[in-house]
Amino acid sequence: MFIYRPPSDPVVVLYQDTDLIVIDKPSGLLSAPGRGEDKQDCALSRCQLTTPEALLVHRLDMDTSGILVLALNTHSHRHLSQQFEQRQVRKHYLAWVDGAITGKTGDIDLPLMPDWPNRPKQKIDLENGKPSLTHWHVLTRRAEATLLKLTPETGRTHQLRVHCDAIGHPILGDRLYGTGISHDLAPRLQLHAEMLAFEHPTTAEPLKFLSPGDLTGPISRDTLTPLSAP
Repeated sequence: MFIYRPPSDPVVVLYQDTDLIVIDKPSGLLSAPGRGEDKQDCALSRCQLTTPEALLVHRLDMDTSGILVLALNTHSHRHLSQQFEQRQVRKHYLAWVDGAITGKTGDIDLPLMPDWPNRPKQKIDLENGKPSLTHWHVLTRRAEATLLKLTPETGRTHQLRVHCDAIGHPILGDRLYGTGISHDLAPRLQLHAEMLAFEHPTTAEPLKFLSPGDLTGPISRDTLTPLSAP
């Protein structure tokens, strides 16, 4: 049974003006409230403690850390939402994945759809899935693990997690996808939204935000006794 234990780490404000707030969300914190009284603590509710007018524009998975933008009025919310819907927002993520990836760059072009019997999981479906494209670039290699920069062209649910798993290199610490050993190779999901760039909803000024994150990378496999089940 899942028990929600949101981290005490503060939501760091990277930028704020009269139209928007850009924050650095910690891993383990929901972006928006979930079902039940025990899941009301989230990035949105924490921002609303000081700016009650804050509105969520997009989401990060609970276990994904990194940059999240919230609007402070309906005009900004509409404008920013349209930028996301029309794929005008630029973004990339950092991810430690299991195994040594051959090559320096590549693309993962595999359609996705919900895995209805196993929600909230998603799955590859070549016939019925929605087009989904991810670009990857190797940044660092360690023994049996690789640090990637992931750039999604589409924004499907769990896209990066499913795509990495589909090519045989699941993201470390991912409890939904991958294998028992890739689950245990990190204390948290090793996925971080490092960069977000978009147009200011009022001034049209190009804005770009970076967050270095705190991904720890892989734990030594020698310490994994016993392994969790796949």
